[in-house]
Amino acid sequence: MHSSTHTPVIKNERLFLLTIAGIQFTHILDFMIMMPLGPQLIRLLHIDTHQFGLLLSSYTFTAAASSLLAATYIDRFDRRKLLLVLYACFIIATLCCGLAPNFTFLLIARALAGAFGGILGGLVQTMIADVIPFERRGKALGTVMAAFSISTVAGVPLGLLLASTFTSLGWRAPFFFIVLLSGIFWVIGYKLLPNLTAHLHNKPIGNVFQRIFAVAREPRHLTAFAFIAMMMMAGFTVIPYIALYMTTNVGLPESFITVVYLCGGAATFFTSQLIGRMADKYGKLKVYKLVALASFIPLLITTHLVPIAWWLVLINSTIFFILVPGRMVPGMAMVSAVPEAHVRGTFMTLISSVQMLSSGLATLIAGLIITRTPDGMIEHYDTVGYLAVACGVLTIWLAQRLRIPPDPASGASKPAA
Repeated sequence: MHSSTHTPVIKNERLFLLTIAGIQFTHILDFMIMMPLGPQLIRLLHIDTHQFGLLLSSYTFTAAASSLLAATYIDRFDRRKLLLVLYACFIIATLCCGLAPNFTFLLIARALAGAFGGILGGLVQTMIADVIPFERRGKALGTVMAAFSISTVAGVPLGLLLASTFTSLGWRAPFFFIVLLSGIFWVIGYKLLPNLTAHLHNKPIGNVFQRIFAVAREPRHLTAFAFIAMMMMAGFTVIPYIALYMTTNVGLPESFITVVYLCGGAATFFTSQLIGRMADKYGKLKVYKLVALASFIPLLITTHLVPIAWWLVLINSTIFFILVPGRMVPGMAMVSAVPEAHVRGTFMTLISSVQMLSSGLATLIAGLIITRTPDGMIEHYDTVGYLAVACGVLTIWLAQRLRIPPDPASGASKPAA
């Protein structure tokens, strides 16, 4: 059975969640904000598209690698102290990005930012699972996933806005903005976050690598890893190519893409929390299946769009950003309940690594499927849509096999092993 480790009591749960959400927002924003800076970086740093792609992928791969490395130590320290140290390192690395004089320096700084940012994602979810009881965890993760969704869809327009507004700084402005915002959240976290040490009371068995291997090979953990991997595949095969497809095949101006992302971000701010409350009320598995099934509709429409009225595109894209990232809320609530409390940190960092690797793999696979015609049109995006739906169907099958505590809302979840 799952451990009955005492849940720490915090003075203000709402402030705790908002602080954690702020940290989540900044490190995801740091990844997303690079995407619209390509033209400026290529022109000013005298690099080509391949080198710009390296700047983007370096963040993802070091994040995945650092998450694996973090599994060796994350359950050996107070969660609060570890979070503050890693967040401070992330802020310094992001500052170095803004100060980078050339491509090589920027590449190293991006890799370091990814290394520290990748660990933060798993640590944030671990702290929520440590503090918030399972019956309220859907709402809690909804708050944090709202920050995740907003940073994902707002990163592109915000990067463009900052770079164009502060012309003297140009592409450096978004990084300085993230440093300033992260510094504020670091101070708030230092003052408000509680010490979390309950997991330290369990005496570890074996050396660190034996413990990681034991966590990684546990059958119920393997099911969770497969579930997360397929959920990433079901979204990130489609998401990275939306802007390109809309501007080429659908015929929308580039300026309209900013509107698409802003509307999606504004909608998800509210709907992520609503989905979280529904998951707590009606059962996380039930809500996950409903949201996942509903997400197939905008997924298929998006990958089959033809030139139509802009307002129809905007309605579909907003629904897309509500439902596709919305699956993560009940999904992560279920996944966070899979491990025992004393190995949760190790488990969640492995989950974070799986997320990074599978999202990168999804983008790579979709890039191999998609082709461009001589006149610049995108072909086979519809095939990518079918692949995303197939992965989504597989997540529903896997979700029903996650071994989690009974959900008080439905009583339908399978009992823990």
